[in-house]
Amino acid sequence: MNARRRTVLTAGAAGAAALVTGCGSSGDEGGGGDASGTPTASGTPSDTASDTASPGASPGGGEQLAATADIPVGGGTIFKQQKVVVTQPEEGEFKAFSAVCTHASCLVSTVSDGTINCPCHGSKFSITDAAVEAGPATRPLPAERITVSGGSIRLS
Repeated sequence: MNARRRTVLTAGAAGAAALVTGCGSSGDEGGGGDASGTPTASGTPSDTASDTASPGASPGGGEQLAATADIPVGGGTIFKQQKVVVTQPEEGEFKAFSAVCTHASCLVSTVSDGTINCPCHGSKFSITDAAVEAGPATRPLPAERITVSGGSIRLS
């Protein structure tokens, strides 16, 4: 086999491996997604949110994700590095969910029009409880624990 053909075959195999890694293969849960830590926005910012936390919740907790003022009411913010989306369905009500889609393990990419949206196959999840609003996902996003105190949202 000549060197050029070997290079093409190697590049093709690497591309296929990247595709499988990025999209998952089982249609179930798992990792995946961008771990940059940069909040993303498309229309409305999105973040991983799953657990309701009240402003009176205990201070401290884990890593600070955002200020409460950074999470839009009726929307959310996605934290890629932490693979979490934080939402604020109603004024002062914060929720956190895994940002990893339960269909093919892709990282959700936006929060808009009351849903958390996966770019891979179009699944949509409610910002209130992460219930599936549109498939192909059949399971809600798992809840994550957060603490809200003094205008700060932290992973618990």
